[in-house]
Amino acid sequence: MEIQLKELIDQIKKDGVEAAESEAQAIVKAANDEAEQIILRAKAEAERILQEAKKENERMTKSSEDAIRQAGRNLLISFRESVTRELKAIVGENVTAAYESGAFAELIIRIVESFAKKPDAEDIAVILNSQDLSKLEETVLAALKEKISTGITLKASDHFDGGFRIAVNNGSAYYDYSAEAVVDMLSNYLSPKVTELLKEAK
Repeated sequence: MEIQLKELIDQIKKDGVEAAESEAQAIVKAANDEAEQIILRAKAEAERILQEAKKENERMTKSSEDAIRQAGRNLLISFRESVTRELKAIVGENVTAAYESGAFAELIIRIVESFAKKPDAEDIAVILNSQDLSKLEETVLAALKEKISTGITLKASDHFDGGFRIAVNNGSAYYDYSAEAVVDMLSNYLSPKVTELLKEAK
């Protein structure tokens, strides 16, 4: 009886130990599985963060490069505009000086002579601002009367500052030699050439 009791106790101990060991193994396995899942999730999150960081870095890099390119374009445009303004100012000074010189009357006379040679040009009128007309009327008309038999008239207009305009065929056609028109024409002619020179200077 005593032996059976001992065997029963030993059996209970053995079963209890095995059950405890089995339970411990299950707990350890569950803990390992959970740890593996945590590690996998952590790796996935780290990869996601890394990819987002790369994308953000690429976006920032592209944005910075675009900003630099735009700043370069803006600087070039500003420089070209500055050169164009300076060119126009220089041309304007030279045109004004030419129109204020003694050669102005001779210029008008030569251009009118050129128009008078055209067979379809009639009723030629030279239009000047009031100030220039009062200064040049006598000399220009006298010179033109000597050289041209067709009627030439001088008219005043204060719609422009300097230079002159020519009207032919009773005003049906106008040719603008005002200071402003000549400056624009010369500036437009010179601007592409200046641009080419700037390209060559790179």
